[in-house]
Amino acid sequence: MSGKDESIFSKEALMGTQAGKDIMKQGLLRSKGYKQFNQYKEKTEQEFGAFAKRFVMSLHAAINADSSPASTMQKFAEEVSASELVPEAGSISDIKARLSSPNVLQDRVARILNSNFVKMTFPVFNALYDGASEYFGDSPSQEKRDAVIDGHIIAIDLSEPMDRIVDRDEDLEYLEDYKFMNPYILGIARHKISQGGDAVLKAFEEGFKDARLGQYIDVKLKIKPASISDENMNDCYKKYRAVMGTAGRNMALNRRPLGDIFHLGMAKAGEGVGCGNEIEDAIKNGAVKVPSWPLYYALNTGDVRRGFELTMQKSELYLQEAEMAVEMLPENFQLKPFLEFLFLTVRHYNQYWYNELQKRAPFADFQKKIQAVAAVEK
Repeated sequence: MSGKDESIFSKEALMGTQAGKDIMKQGLLRSKGYKQFNQYKEKTEQEFGAFAKRFVMSLHAAINADSSPASTMQKFAEEVSASELVPEAGSISDIKARLSSPNVLQDRVARILNSNFVKMTFPVFNALYDGASEYFGDSPSQEKRDAVIDGHIIAIDLSEPMDRIVDRDEDLEYLEDYKFMNPYILGIARHKISQGGDAVLKAFEEGFKDARLGQYIDVKLKIKPASISDENMNDCYKKYRAVMGTAGRNMALNRRPLGDIFHLGMAKAGEGVGCGNEIEDAIKNGAVKVPSWPLYYALNTGDVRRGFELTMQKSELYLQEAEMAVEMLPENFQLKPFLEFLFLTVRHYNQYWYNELQKRAPFADFQKKIQAVAAVEK
């Protein structure tokens, strides 16, 4: 996913959106949601470096211990049904030698962790895990807590190199390294998540399968963009809702009612962020993303501006469903204000990039490209 520009939460940026003004108001009033959110944000900012170090060490050990990396690549390609996500056989030895250097590997990990989406997800999972532990009366070990949270953050982080490989819109000189890292990242995530128990691992595997389907449809629509429809866009968005929803479910160790409620909230928030990603990507890349909701709506209205307006409406529908999850929470659940504030930050993110679109987007160029897609036979 996109989202590297932290200036979107500067005072100036917050003043530019209605959601941002609401965030500032809560900050001034020191609302419960603001205080809870800030507490976890500050705490996890201090812990993120330790998480990154654990990730690099695990990845380095897995790569160095693998006596048959070619076989590992082949198995991963078969599992995800995408040979383009692993390197060519002839380059595997050279890539392994390069990534065997801890400094080089640390650089590559830092690049894929340099995402606001990953960094903002870290405090959210910590909060959800703690809230569920309190609700169920658990006293889990720190080791288990770290394993479950780390595993899902690493699984979500896998989407970063995979997206960059498919989209080819950034880090082009590092894509072959990312391809080599993919199977090991997935293996580490699985190992850590399994420490949450069989039900947790089962939920992850089901979610990962759905996410792979979403990624597969994404690739197919890139090849034939004129075939886009509301049905296949909903399927494509599995890459957002399956990953985030499953992670939410597993922060409650896949137990009802919180598992289902967290799943709904995180899945719909993930889809809401997806809409913002598509708007942000259009600005940064100078083109309407293929596939995306703006493309779908523009093709069917004939108006690219209208396509982005409708995408914002779509994002609001997703966020309204996410907010329904908050209403489902038990009355005594302590972190309701945290989640309400979280969804407000997502709304600001989307509004910010929509406002930037109005100021910066080359709409005439967008319209020409939409017309070119529309001229192609479905």
